[in-house]
Amino acid sequence: MAKKNKEMLLVGSKTKEALKGSGKKTFNVSSDALEALNEYVYWIVEQAQKKCEANGRKTIRPYDILA
Repeated sequence: MAKKNKEMLLVGSKTKEALKGSGKKTFNVSSDALEALNEYVYWIVEQAQKKCEANGRKTIRPYDILA
């Protein structure tokens, strides 16, 4: 089954900058790291929607996103 490409929800340059870090220790970021993080964000959104619906609401609240 082919993997469906999802629209990027992250600002690539800003996210890469945050992942790299700053100061004495910096990290390299692989070319597919943003895609993996984007998939995770989609999963978080889906979980928040399910929690909101399970609680009989239509408005997603911060506590639906944060565990």
